[in-house]
Amino acid sequence: MDINTLFEQAVEQSKSLSEKPGNEILLQLYALFKQAKEGDINIEAPVNPFDFVAKAKFTAWEELKGKSADEAKQAYIDLIKSLQS
Repeated sequence: MDINTLFEQAVEQSKSLSEKPGNEILLQLYALFKQAKEGDINIEAPVNPFDFVAKAKFTAWEELKGKSADEAKQAYIDLIKSLQS
């Protein structure tokens, strides 16, 4: 199977995990998904200093800058597999 098919399967599997992952894992999944789908971060940093969720999401995605879409997809697939074990 190609990486795109495996990635789409992992996205579907993420919706039916037996346990909801913690916030750190959820942030990783979010950032990897965004990097895989959109590439390097393309939005402005949140301006509201009290919007901690938006800031955390922005930072997590920004940290993946330079990672290729295929690398992000593979990391996402691997992370989902580790959560299913």
